[in-house]
Amino acid sequence: SLNIKSYYRCDDFVVNDTKLGLVQKVREHLQNLENSAFTSDRHRKRKLLENSSLNSKLLKVNGSTTALCATGLRNLGNTCFMNAILQSLSNIQQFCCYFKELPAVELRNGKTAGRRTYHTRSQGDNNVSLVEEFRKTLCALWQGSQTAFSPESLFYVVWKIMPNFRGYQQQDAHEFMRYLLDHLHLELQGGFNGVSRSVILQENSSLSASNKCCINGASTVVTAIFGGILQNEVNCLICGTESRKFDPFLDLSLDIPSQFRNKRTKNQENGPMCTLRDCLRSFTDLEELDETELYMCHKCKKKQKSTKKFWIQKLPKVLCLHLKRFHWTAYLRNKVDTYVEFPLRGLDMKCYLLEPENSGPESCLYDLAAVVVHHGSGVGSGHYTAYAAHEGRWFHFNDSTVTLTDEETVVKAKAYILFYVERQAKSGSDKL
Repeated sequence: SLNIKSYYRCDDFVVNDTKLGLVQKVREHLQNLENSAFTSDRHRKRKLLENSSLNSKLLKVNGSTTALCATGLRNLGNTCFMNAILQSLSNIQQFCCYFKELPAVELRNGKTAGRRTYHTRSQGDNNVSLVEEFRKTLCALWQGSQTAFSPESLFYVVWKIMPNFRGYQQQDAHEFMRYLLDHLHLELQGGFNGVSRSVILQENSSLSASNKCCINGASTVVTAIFGGILQNEVNCLICGTESRKFDPFLDLSLDIPSQFRNKRTKNQENGPMCTLRDCLRSFTDLEELDETELYMCHKCKKKQKSTKKFWIQKLPKVLCLHLKRFHWTAYLRNKVDTYVEFPLRGLDMKCYLLEPENSGPESCLYDLAAVVVHHGSGVGSGHYTAYAAHEGRWFHFNDSTVTLTDEETVVKAKAYILFYVERQAKSGSDKL
């Protein structure tokens, strides 16, 4: 099994074959061995599952016994960055349900249908579907399986279409999330399984209404859920000319203000606590651009000193906030380890809106759905885990291990990426 996997990793970079097609024959032979091994392994796991008790999955919650239905994701070799993002997205219900309800796409047919397949460069790109592998992975989670799911097929497709993530070194979870959402968005625009993306999106009325935020073409579930719009306002300090432009976004990257960068823990007493509101205010406040960012003023006909300010013109259904914990110094990319206080519910975004008067009383309130945490000192090292809420309970996702946790533990986390879901029903809560 290990030799077969090693072969497939090399095979991704084997392009030329012999005249007699020997490489292809080796591929077919190894594929048969792999399918045979996979079938026997699946049979062994099923037997083990049937014979094992469910006690390890039963937890006491409020005095009653309940089944822990969450499924972990195997680490394939420093792939915790991917697992943390996948588990977070799987707990954003509207987004996850859309993919789980899509019709299955059979990438292979005939006698190999339903078997696990490895995609190689020699096979071409026609049979690779990120949407399909993403759908399969989401379907495997939250089904009560005791054994962790191995996202091998998805990871091989990631290697195929996102060369930046080839190999087994640690990667940036935020960078992966952006690539993943961008590629899902592009593939969904192309249609699949003979059904156009627009038809599928229109069938889900809750997504198609108020879904006007488009990034790189037509709208998809990605932009319908995560898409918002910023207004970027620049003013020339010499002549006062104002320039405005609207920029779509899928997430907001927020600086941790420099005055808080030495405060590392929640209980450290020196100075005020950094809050998510401080980071949002730093992002949206009026800022004077420095000499390296001079603005080309069309009235002055040259680059001039100017100020910049962001407003949110349209809020998304799911607000993804990325805290910029990694920054470059002269030679190194350092981590800002500051604790940032964030609310579990009632994040109020109204004061950052361009036209707050046009918003309803509770339309700008968000509740936390998931948090990605980076443990360690550097972007190329350390470990990623995720906290996420599912049906009113909080879980900690650490690759294959999933544990039930509590709100007190979640709020102490040093967040790297926060996923907030727009509140639907009226309920009283504290605001940020």
